Amino acid sequence: MTRLKVENLTKRFGNLVAVADISMVVEPGEIRAVIGPNGAGKTTFFNMISGFLTPTTGRILFENRDISQVAPSQRVKLGMARTFQITEVFPELSVRENLQIAVEAALGYGLSVRMSEDAAEEVHAEVSELLGLSGLTDKADRFVGELSHGDQRTTEIMMALALKPRLLLLDEPTAGMGDQETFDIAKLIRKLHRQQGLSIVLIEHDMRIVFNLADRIMVLAEGRMLAEGTPKEIAANEAVQKAYLGTAG
Repeated sequence: MTRLKVENLTKRFGNLVAVADISMVVEPGEIRAVIGPNGAGKTTFFNMISGFLTPTTGRILFENRDISQVAPSQRVKLGMARTFQITEVFPELSVRENLQIAVEAALGYGLSVRMSEDAAEEVHAEVSELLGLSGLTDKADRFVGELSHGDQRTTEIMMALALKPRLLLLDEPTAGMGDQETFDIAKLIRKLHRQQGLSIVLIEHDMRIVFNLADRIMVLAEGRMLAEGTPKEIAANEAVQKAYLGTAG
């Protein structure tokens, strides 16, 4: 079963066409990168997939179900999770508390729900597992706001993973990071992909990450799809080199 299918997606804001007639298929276990210069329509495209914007025309299918009009919260329940370009965490809480909030939400325990001892143990076990996967166990009780940008981003990714998605959308996961943090986040994404069997779609500006992680790459320019293919095919594409990579003569 295809994980995600986007059919002829278009978004207009008045006379401005932000995204025009884009189609894409993401298979189970695939890592797909979406790249393009600033203003290419990447975030608008992501916002439609995750439900924060409604397409003007076109359809979005998640595991063969049309979710074009489905609210973001319902998409999460169906198996889709997203991180944002600006890290969304609770900086005044610890890493453990951030993960606990996400786990409790995923298990349906709201603030007004009194958990049984068994439920509390289940939450504790899942939080411990996420900490182990993230490599943040030693920092579990530190406030997220005092951690490095890379550790904050890692916390956010693990909060998304707590929702048990089958499709994970990552919006510029290495933005603003140095080389070591970028390497660490790429390593984490590869680890989660391998161990969890996730389908991952990511927007990313760092071409080292894109060409080392992605199975396929879609290139946007001025709201339209310029090219799509394997990293090798994209690297050799003259139109992409001229419009984005800047290496064509």
